[in-house]
Amino acid sequence: MFDHVAAFFATFVAAARHRLSSEQTGATAVEYALMVGLIAVVLIGGLTVFGPQLSGFFQGLGAQLNIAPAAPAAP
Repeated sequence: MFDHVAAFFATFVAAARHRLSSEQTGATAVEYALMVGLIAVVLIGGLTVFGPQLSGFFQGLGAQLNIAPAAPAAP
């Protein structure tokens, strides 16, 4: 019984190695779509969690930029 399972597993691994080594054609549109979807989920989650802190940071930064004296106009 165990010999059949081991033989099946060895055949499966060998076939998978052969298929993976021969199908190195690059990323497909499906893989790109999955990456874009994952990036979107991470961005939405990050903005949801850190949104209030980021808003306060940029408001403070904008206030500091408004305080800085303006450069004199060139004649």
